[in-house]
Amino acid sequence: MPSGQHTLREILSQPSAWSAALRAFEERQAEMLGLWAAADFDQVIVTGCGSTYYLSLAAAQLLRQSGVDARAVPASELLLRPAAVCLPGMRYLLLTISRSGTTTETVRAQENFAMAGGTVICITCDSGSPLAQSADLAVAIDAAQERSVAQTRSFSSMLVLAQLLAGALGGQSALPCAGLPEACGALLDSCAGSMQSLGVAEGLGKFFFLGAGALYGIACEAMLKMKEMSLAHSEAFHPLEFRHGPMSLVGADSLVIGLVSPATAQHELRVLQEMQDMGATVLVISQCRSEFKHHISLPADLPASYAPALHLPPLQLLAYWRALKNGCDPDQPQHLSAVISLDDM
Repeated sequence: MPSGQHTLREILSQPSAWSAALRAFEERQAEMLGLWAAADFDQVIVTGCGSTYYLSLAAAQLLRQSGVDARAVPASELLLRPAAVCLPGMRYLLLTISRSGTTTETVRAQENFAMAGGTVICITCDSGSPLAQSADLAVAIDAAQERSVAQTRSFSSMLVLAQLLAGALGGQSALPCAGLPEACGALLDSCAGSMQSLGVAEGLGKFFFLGAGALYGIACEAMLKMKEMSLAHSEAFHPLEFRHGPMSLVGADSLVIGLVSPATAQHELRVLQEMQDMGATVLVISQCRSEFKHHISLPADLPASYAPALHLPPLQLLAYWRALKNGCDPDQPQHLSAVISLDDM
C-alpha cells in the first residue's frame, strides 16, 4: 500500500465519523445531564495525554465559555501530583479523553480519582477499553478508531463530542451541530487542492500555528500533527503572544497559520499581517473574512463554540502533504506508537 494511505483515508472519512459522534451524544445526552445534575460539582478537570491533552485544553475552554468552571491538566500531572490538581474540600467531575482507552497515565489517573470517590465521564473511541469500562459514564465513538498512529478522525470526532457536552452543560441547543458532518465534507472538498499546494511548496521549512481561547488547543494539535507526520519544525502560540519573542524566527521560509476567532479577529489579523510583512506566507482559517491570499472560510452562521473541530481537517491535510514532501510515512511516524503503555505506573 502506498505511503500514508491509511492516514489519508481517515482524514477524508471524518464526515461519517462526526455523524457517529452526533449519534453517540444523542444516545447518552440524558445520562450526562442527569449525572451533572445529581451533584453540585465545583469544577470539571479535563485530562488526556499527547493529542488528547491538547483536546482537553480546547474542551476546558469551551466549558468555561459555557459557564462551567473547568481546567485541563495532562494525565501524568493528575496521576503523579494529585494534591496539586485537586484541592481539599472541592467536588470535581473528571472528564477523561483517550482514543484507545488504554493509555497508562490516563487509565491510572482515572482509577485513582475514582478510588477517592470522584465521578468520571470518559470520551473514547473504544467502548470496550479499560477507561470506558471503569468510568461512571462512557461516551464512545467506535467508528472513529484508526489504523494510523497519528490521530486525525479520532481527535476531531472526540472534539465534536466535547463541544456538544460543553454546550449541553451550558444549556445550549445541539441543533446547530446537525450540519457539522456535511460542512466537514464540503470543507475537505474545497480545501484539498490548496492544502496540497501549500504542503508541497518549496522553500517552506517552519510552521507556526496561532490560536486563542479554545482554538489554542487546536493550534497545539495542528502543531503536533505537523511534527509527527512530517518531522517539520512547528510551534503553536497564542496570536498576540507571538509578538513577544517567537516572531524573531519568522522569515520567507515560514508558513504562519492563523486560527482566527471572530470575537478577536481585528487583533489577530493584525498580527498575521505583520508576519506577512516580514516575509512569511500566511494561511487564515476563520468564520470571518480576511484579505489574505490563503484563506479558508468556515460557516459564519455556526455558533463559534461549535466551530473548533472544523479548523482541523485542512491542517491535517497540510501535515499529510508535507510528510510526503519530506519523504515521511504519515501512517508510521518516527519513534511513535499508537498507544503508550508503561509498566512502572
